[in-house]
Amino acid sequence: MIITAFEPDQDLIVVAGTVWGPRGDAIEVPLALDTGSSETLLVPELTDALGYSARDGDQPTVIRSAIGSEPGYMMRVARFSALGFDMVDFRVHVHDLPDGFGIRGLIGLSFLRQLDYDVRSILGQVRARPASPIP
Repeated sequence: MIITAFEPDQDLIVVAGTVWGPRGDAIEVPLALDTGSSETLLVPELTDALGYSARDGDQPTVIRSAIGSEPGYMMRVARFSALGFDMVDFRVHVHDLPDGFGIRGLIGLSFLRQLDYDVRSILGQVRARPASPIP
């Protein structure tokens, strides 16, 4: 079991994550834990800084919200790490996020499905371990 701390008095559950670029360089960034997001999402400024571009995308996407539709794309990053776990050749959604939250992406279900986890809100902890097969 790996325990990751977060600030329990904040509006979002924000934890550190690390993303690796195609040349092997890495950037640590704040990410929001979002069980309502089917995909793990990174902002384009981050993927650009790591050496990726929209040409690396393998599928265009659109996120629809109450304020309209915004284009994005799916792509694979060399490595993604959060909550003490690494995924290699990991597929992420690249899309803009609103300013003001201090995050560079979302940890969505595409990552979380690999884990058994629980959130201890009062303690400010996310406890995770590799998912065990269902008997």
